[in-house]
Amino acid sequence: MADAKVIPFDDDRSRGGAQRPARRRPGGSARRKADQAAAGDSLVREAPAREASRGPQVRGAGVREAAVRDAAVSPLPEHPEHQAVVAAAGESDAGDESAPSGGGSWDRRIAGGLAFLRRRLTGDYEVDEFGYDAELTDQVLMSLLRPLSEKYFRVEVKGIENIPSEGGALVVANHSGTLPLDGLMMQVAVHDNHPAGRHLRLLAADLVFMLPVANELARKAGHTLACAEDAERLLQRGEVVGVMPEGFKGIGKPFSERYKLQRFGRGGFVSTALRAGVPIVPCSIVGAEEIYPMIGNAKTLARLLGFPYFPITPTFPWLGPLGAVPLPTKWTIQFGEPIPTDGYPPEAAEDPMLMFNLTDQVREQIQHTLYKLLVQRRSVFF
Repeated sequence: MADAKVIPFDDDRSRGGAQRPARRRPGGSARRKADQAAAGDSLVREAPAREASRGPQVRGAGVREAAVRDAAVSPLPEHPEHQAVVAAAGESDAGDESAPSGGGSWDRRIAGGLAFLRRRLTGDYEVDEFGYDAELTDQVLMSLLRPLSEKYFRVEVKGIENIPSEGGALVVANHSGTLPLDGLMMQVAVHDNHPAGRHLRLLAADLVFMLPVANELARKAGHTLACAEDAERLLQRGEVVGVMPEGFKGIGKPFSERYKLQRFGRGGFVSTALRAGVPIVPCSIVGAEEIYPMIGNAKTLARLLGFPYFPITPTFPWLGPLGAVPLPTKWTIQFGEPIPTDGYPPEAAEDPMLMFNLTDQVREQIQHTLYKLLVQRRSVFF
């Protein structure tokens, strides 16, 4: 409606006629002369006599006709009814503009997807020295994991503000669940909920990088080998690094020992945090212990396959591939108060007593939070 123009009601252009001047007609004899020139009708000369003989009602009609003619050439906004029509038309146009905008949104998505595919096919994308592909992680991997986090496990995230908005940080979490889904859910929790949009770089075991498909996906998602050198380099670059010190002892423990933290190794993660001078953020995950209730361990079969354990659950291997579907438990991931390390001198990383004390402090904080979350939990599945 922004380009629409007001057309007088008596405009002959819409009927193919000659254009009339958009001004008020002159009165008296001048008006009659204009009418004679326009129409060429001799009866116009008799109009004054007929008008005088018709009486006041007819003369009133003439006045009304003049008013109509005046209204025809006046702008529409001066008339409330016309304003209502214009307003309604404007709203209609606004609605029409919203439809293309939705279509434009889909067009942009399709164009972005095609551009993404073109970059992947031509190799026009970047990975860091560890193999991390930020674009693939944001647009593909996180999109695949997000429904599992939001719809299936319904992960509730608490204390995400305890992860600093900038600079390095070491997130230390408990490990459980037979398969390492807890690390992936923690990565989605940081990626989707941190106000600064931070990414979590997980330290993974050697076995992850020995599997054909898992190796490539883990590298693309930002995971790296769980060694002090790689962790320290990431922390010094200002990355948020995640580690689960329990390792296979935690993820492969029987269901009867659920939510009981195993030994945290020799405290290597504390030494790494001290060298980098970054805070340690304890993280407690509730809900992962019940996705695969491990009631047995086929150790002989595990040795033949080269696995640290071979789990036996109420559904696996009895139901085949269907038994590998995790139970839809309700998860809670809570990030605790950070423990600063920048106040210690550089040689503190070589002090075994300090490392032991800090390791025990982190472990106790995670264990206490686990117990508190279990008390608050209404049900395993709700």
